[in-house]
Amino acid sequence: MATVLHKEFIIERDDYDNAGNASSRIKQTLAQLGVPSPILRRIAVAAYEAEINMIIHAWGGKITVDVDDTGKIRIEFRDPGPGIPDLSKALTPGWSTASPKARELGFGAGMGLPNIKRVSDDFDIKSSPEGTTLTLGFNAL
Repeated sequence: MATVLHKEFIIERDDYDNAGNASSRIKQTLAQLGVPSPILRRIAVAAYEAEINMIIHAWGGKITVDVDDTGKIRIEFRDPGPGIPDLSKALTPGWSTASPKARELGFGAGMGLPNIKRVSDDFDIKSSPEGTTLTLGFNAL
């Protein structure tokens, strides 16, 4: 299994002006590799939701995208904190800890993680006060 693509994107805390830029670039890059549209749509939803979560809730972070020659796409979202205090609540549709600022901007409906989990082929999340790592997998073939 060889890596066909490796990309990294840095996300800044509270950078609402650039919200969605990384997920849009991920979608464009994968489209150039020939990933089918139905899979691209699912990846776009997951990447956007996770990117927004990093902007709203985390202290920034890094997104890593890897594609191997079997068509497996792995996207990792890693932030340095503050972590998710209650993962089971965070995975409950409608539950949110978004700030008033995020809500004013139209974010924070509490559907991010539930939507990400729904559209991903593989979903793994680990969180502590030292940070959160969300790893998603998609089968492009």
